Amino acid sequence: MSRLPLRLSLLQNATLADGSTCDVSLENGLVTGIAPANSTPPQPGSTLDLTGFLLLTAPAEPHAHLDKALSWDAINPPMGDLVSAIMAWREYAATMTTESIAERARAAALLALRQGTTAIRSHVDILLTGDALRGVKALLQVRDELRGLIDIELVALASSDAPDADIEAAIDLGVDLVGGAPHLAPDPSADLQRLLRIAERKGVGVDIHTDEGLDGPLTLGELAATVRDWPADRNRSAGHCVRLGTLEAAELGEVLTEVKAGDVGIISLPITNLYLQGWEHPVATPRGLTAIRAVLDAGIRFAAGADNVRDPFNPVGRSDALETASLLVTAGHLTLDEAYTAVSDGARSVMALPPAGVVVGAAAELLAVRGVSLSDVIANGSADRYVIHAGNLVAQSSVSYDVAEPSPPTALPVLHPSLNETEVMLS
Repeated sequence: MSRLPLRLSLLQNATLADGSTCDVSLENGLVTGIAPANSTPPQPGSTLDLTGFLLLTAPAEPHAHLDKALSWDAINPPMGDLVSAIMAWREYAATMTTESIAERARAAALLALRQGTTAIRSHVDILLTGDALRGVKALLQVRDELRGLIDIELVALASSDAPDADIEAAIDLGVDLVGGAPHLAPDPSADLQRLLRIAERKGVGVDIHTDEGLDGPLTLGELAATVRDWPADRNRSAGHCVRLGTLEAAELGEVLTEVKAGDVGIISLPITNLYLQGWEHPVATPRGLTAIRAVLDAGIRFAAGADNVRDPFNPVGRSDALETASLLVTAGHLTLDEAYTAVSDGARSVMALPPAGVVVGAAAELLAVRGVSLSDVIANGSADRYVIHAGNLVAQSSVSYDVAEPSPPTALPVLHPSLNETEVMLS
């Protein structure tokens, strides 16, 4: 029988990303003290010894699709680009029930929690057949079931075919944000403005799938300009933004100036876009990422996420933020610190979550991974982990290895002073 969740009061001898070690005191879901390692007497409550573990801000997933996750094997779709993935998904979606969606979504959310993610923003489709809101109802159910273990925020993902009334009904049921993919619409600008008007009518923010292609419409600048005068506390973000990575410097600079002025957070989704983009370019295949370095250099809020996990839009993925961070290093050329920030503090900023981490007064949303440094942790992704949400230990995992001992080295022949190596080999 699991003893989790377990209220924690003290984390002892944790290693931080800068190599220092410390004790961390927790109370009421917050970090309340940081002291030299092994200097803090035990507190009322439970103590966790983190010797040999790196302690980090827990990841937040800024862009998931829990309603689609873990459906690859059931669908068995052809591998291919975004359009082929959409077609395979829509055919399967017509057969789904609220219960089947909830089952996969629950499993996907718990997998992310096990890996260290303590907050998820998930898009959920406004379906075009049957009950348009059965996916919404399934994810609202899962959100309620997992309350206290993981924070889940929902975005109504509406195609241009989805009626306004269905989007508004989703918000009325408890979905947090309006979303969509205007770049796929027959009239991208008209669909974008429709979605933004709905968000304004309902008094909620937006998270828009934006310009997810190597060419085609460019709507990000229009999105940023339209929301520039929104209240500061109304969240606005754009996911994918692959098209930015194809723009020449002058045009890119103009768009990013608008994005900065509109305070739109940019969310890169490397694993899915590396999979979906570039099928039509068998030679020198483009990377399919947004202009990450330019976004960071412009001081724009930036996050990265896993997006799809084992569904028609991405057949692989481990729901592990360390996998996303690793891809940001190899494909996006970010530093290790920049990459991990994108999946933790950066993601929390884009999601408008309170600051977290090993800082007095910050939310006790923490991940401890066995390792000696950030490079070690991102490279190896050890399964030895402790996951802390609101000061509670909500997941822990460990792995053991048993590798055969290597054979002792074979003794080399001793050369006689009068013989050379060739003569020994021939004798």
